[in-house]
Amino acid sequence: MSDHNPALQTLRAKIPKRENKWKIYVAQKELFIMIIPCMIITFIFCYLPLTGWIMAFENYLPYKGYLGSSWVGLDQFMFLLQNPIFWQTFRNTVCMSLLSLLFGFVCAIGFALLLNEMRVRVFKNFTQTISYLPHFLSWVIVCALVQGLFSTGVDGTLNNLLMSIGIIHKPILWLGDPKYFWWVNTFANIWKEVGWNSIIYLAAMSSIDPELYESCEIDGGNRFSKMWHITLPGIRTTILVLLIMNIGWVLNGYEFQYLAGNRGLVLDVSQTIDIFVLKYGIQLGNYSLATAAGIFKSVISIGLVAYTNHLAAKFDEGTLL
Repeated sequence: MSDHNPALQTLRAKIPKRENKWKIYVAQKELFIMIIPCMIITFIFCYLPLTGWIMAFENYLPYKGYLGSSWVGLDQFMFLLQNPIFWQTFRNTVCMSLLSLLFGFVCAIGFALLLNEMRVRVFKNFTQTISYLPHFLSWVIVCALVQGLFSTGVDGTLNNLLMSIGIIHKPILWLGDPKYFWWVNTFANIWKEVGWNSIIYLAAMSSIDPELYESCEIDGGNRFSKMWHITLPGIRTTILVLLIMNIGWVLNGYEFQYLAGNRGLVLDVSQTIDIFVLKYGIQLGNYSLATAAGIFKSVISIGLVAYTNHLAAKFDEGTLL
């Protein structure tokens, strides 16, 4: 094929030259040097412990170690897949996580939009600071506050409020009725994290060109029009990237469910995979079962992230890769 072929020349132009790549690497050598400690820490604390996954395929006994424990293959995984209690905890984990993910995203984006529209800077900064504070509270404290809010006693804030305005005539057992527990968990997660999750959205909004808002205003657009036609499209990529990242945590859930749901009335809807691992794995000394459940979570989470990332790429939106 001739070197003067236009198609060949176009193809060669798209292929970056090796020397140009090395020039980029050399120009950014400080960044590569700065990231080395992070890579080392990540390897030590995230990848090196993965050697412990071998326990999932053994009848692991701590005093015998990896080499002395008997090999059982996929027996632990088969036990999990055939255990109805595990699938019940799987259902609870997925449902509670999806509720928190859905309403958490909507509330965080809505809160960020409202903050972005505030014109009084002092009040805006005060509101931001107050909204961030719950993120730094321990789940033990949050659970105590939630239990006080939903209590059926004389100090139960929500029941007293609803009875005072005539909506209900007697206290509702919010934390003891299975049909309410998932919603109480969702409320607790939103209250604790909505302010913190709005930070990235506010940062993305600050990078939107102000001339777009001016053009919208000239065309007769109000604040709602600006938010709908400029702000939301401007942070769409940020929303998708954060959604992809949060999908990977959809099988996690432990603190609030363990603290608030550790009672007989709501055990069927409050137990999560992490609690299953604690009760039937670690506390009983069955570390092989606990490791198998952890591998199951990891594989499902990686698959969800990869599939969501693929969908985002298919629609030409923001992706992780």
